[in-house]
Amino acid sequence: MDEDAVLDRLGTVEDPDLGDDIVSLGLVNDISVDGDTVAISLALGAPYSPTETNIANAVREAFADTDIELDLSARIVDDLSAGDEVFPNVENVIAVASGKGGVGKSTMAVNIAAGLADMGASVGLFDADVYGPNVPRMVDADEPPGATEDEKLVPPERFGMKLMSMAFLVGEDDPVIWRGPMVHKVLTQLWEDVEWGHLDYMVIDLPPGTGDTQLTLLQTVPVTGSVIVTTPQEVALDDARKGLEMFGKHDTVVLGIAENMGTFRCPDCGGEHAIFGEGGGERFADVHDMPFLGSVPLDPAVRTGGDEGRPVVLDEESDTGGAFREITENVANNVGFVRRQKQANTR
Repeated sequence: MDEDAVLDRLGTVEDPDLGDDIVSLGLVNDISVDGDTVAISLALGAPYSPTETNIANAVREAFADTDIELDLSARIVDDLSAGDEVFPNVENVIAVASGKGGVGKSTMAVNIAAGLADMGASVGLFDADVYGPNVPRMVDADEPPGATEDEKLVPPERFGMKLMSMAFLVGEDDPVIWRGPMVHKVLTQLWEDVEWGHLDYMVIDLPPGTGDTQLTLLQTVPVTGSVIVTTPQEVALDDARKGLEMFGKHDTVVLGIAENMGTFRCPDCGGEHAIFGEGGGERFADVHDMPFLGSVPLDPAVRTGGDEGRPVVLDEESDTGGAFREITENVANNVGFVRRQKQANTR
């Protein structure tokens, strides 16, 4: 089988999001034929996302009736030089944000990161909420970072995630009382002076609002996309609009809107109650033409998981865990869509 025959078969594989075959879209980086072995490099950028996993499986299926041994790989080359990259070994950076506090942003960030790791991805979770760093408690991480010979921090790991948080560097009850320039300096050091290794995804838990930390991130880090967390109520949606506007002004892709505390299911009667309103997150996404990633119910198991340090997304028997897994899969799929679309548009 020669290269043209390989391309003919690849031309039968469709990208379900971009609406064309992967050859026409420029999603085939390279083909190498060596006897009965065919090596194919695909421009896929979201490891373990369901959509890209299905594309790779469709490629394998296109050669199923042959004796060819397929060697599939995936990469998308960014236009950043090595010197410009803050995270040179990180494939995708996902910022999790909210316009206001109290909507469960950190809970969402922790469960998305844990969900991606559970899918098989290599994941880092960076707690950038310097004034209220809660991530270590939420994953029961009390081991401090180590250090290399060249004085880089080695992040501790929990549930397959590499972790970094201001909470590791200050006393348990010590408040962080810093002005903007100090926040900028410390954040820059924390994500540059950590031995992250290779990561498929870096999930960054931002503090609520649109202040110094967000500005530092958007001006320094090549963010693949952001997730905006809200509850259904109008007060939260008002502030979610500000977060949406912030990312828009910095040309940062919004991967979607995630709704927390959607409904409450009474454990006694089984009835569902819309304590914070109903459908607000989905309506907000529709109005602003944004993907709606999903809704998580108001469930005591989420609070228990956060307090005891085991993300509920890992509970395969839980409906709430299933809601977090749906959001995680949608985030990964949208990361892949963004990166494949960019690749197709640069042809």
